[in-house]
Parts: sequence; C-alpha cells; structure tokens
Amino acid sequence: MARRPADAKTRALKEHGCLSPNAGTVRDELFASNAFFDPRDLLQVRYEMLRRVREDGVPVRHAAAGFGVSRPTWYQAQRAWEAGGLPGLLPDRPGPRRPHKLGEDVVQALREAKGERPEMTAADLVELVRERFGITVHRSSVGRALAREKKT
Repeated sequence: MARRPADAKTRALKEHGCLSPNAGTVRDELFASNAFFDPRDLLQVRYEMLRRVREDGVPVRHAAAGFGVSRPTWYQAQRAWEAGGLPGLLPDRPGPRRPHKLGEDVVQALREAKGERPEMTAADLVELVRERFGITVHRSSVGRALAREKKT
C-alpha cells in the first residue's frame, strides 16, 4: 500500500524536529475538539501537557495519560521547561554531539602518519587506526578529523 505524501505542516514539523512520533496517543479534549491544537506538533503537545497541570490543576497522572506519555516523561518535560523555557521543550538533536571515537591520541597518530607518508589514503589511515587502536572508523571521519586539525 502506498504511503500518502506528507502535507506542508508535517514536512515543516519534521524538518524542525518537532513532529511527534506519538501523535495518535494524544487524547486530551483540547486536541480532539479544537483544530488549532495539533497532536503532531510535539512542542505544542508538551507545552499544553504542562499547562494542564500548572494552570488547570489536573493531576500529573491524568495529564500524562491524556497526552499519551508516562509520568516520568511529564516530569522530564517539566525539568526541561524550568531549565530552558519553551526552547527547552524542543527535542535534542539525535546522535553524538562531538567526535567520540577519534580522541586526541588517535588524531595525533593520524597526523604523524600523514606527515611521514603524505601519499596515505583515508582507507590506509582507517586501517592504521584499526590496527593500532582497535577502533573501527569510517574514512570520512578520518578526513573530518584531519580537516578539523588544519583549521585550528
């Protein structure tokens, strides 16, 4: 069965990392009765979930259930709100925040090897890292690490 193409709002939410993966679990009456409230909008869902408790006095367990999340998830959202306000409710970028396999010792070894033998390819350097450090890395990671070193 063919998938329906995403509408413009869905594409925009996805592009900004705000497309809720659990839109179907939101059962709060605002989202059911008012077209302004979109269960696909993760930021809006999280904000309204917190507002329900803070302003409307709804117990945390009821608010969490109505928005399709666990109580620990509600408390996590509350901490994020207190720490960063509305931007704090945005999801973090997935994946590593910085290079984590290629430490300074590995990069230093790459620099030295490339300095001694400039003809070494990225594939050669990947093999060197595997043999010397027991780490499997992609050749593009090696290229980025060496490029980063040139900039600084």
